[in-house]
Amino acid sequence: MVKKLLVVLFLLTAGVSAHSQTGIYGEFSAADYHRPTTNWQYGPTFGLYSQPLGVPFVRAGFDIRGSFLGKGNEKVDSILGGLRVQVHPHVVPLMPYGEALAGVAHVNVGQGSANTTGTGVEYQLVGGLDVTLLPHLDWRAIEYSWSSVHAPHSVTFEPQAISTGVVLRLP
Repeated sequence: MVKKLLVVLFLLTAGVSAHSQTGIYGEFSAADYHRPTTNWQYGPTFGLYSQPLGVPFVRAGFDIRGSFLGKGNEKVDSILGGLRVQVHPHVVPLMPYGEALAGVAHVNVGQGSANTTGTGVEYQLVGGLDVTLLPHLDWRAIEYSWSSVHAPHSVTFEPQAISTGVVLRLP
């Protein structure tokens, strides 16, 4: 068991690639905040990722993103960053990925006495699938995210979002 674990650790840490994969992306996101007085929130998500570590079919790195969901009096804006792992099989144009992110969110959700406004901590788990369309252009076919937002006054809520968009992979 220990030998297998050491082999896996070696492959993940020794696989530093001379060619880092970097991409910028834009998505349209829709989020359900699971609060009785809050509607679905829609808006853009923009980000940048870099994956400098890799072995033949797996790349790892980080992602930094900003989401700007909602309009009028109901908005949730967040800036998050964290770890990213992507599987890239090369024989098919599909690239599933997963991310664990953390950052800050400014919230203004709810109505009347159920209104929550302020800045708090947000944690997010993301899973998605990119499809290669052209050598440096991917379609982010689907992305699902689950978050835990710790807003002011001890208010915590767990929004879930789905997104789609485009990724420009830089050479």
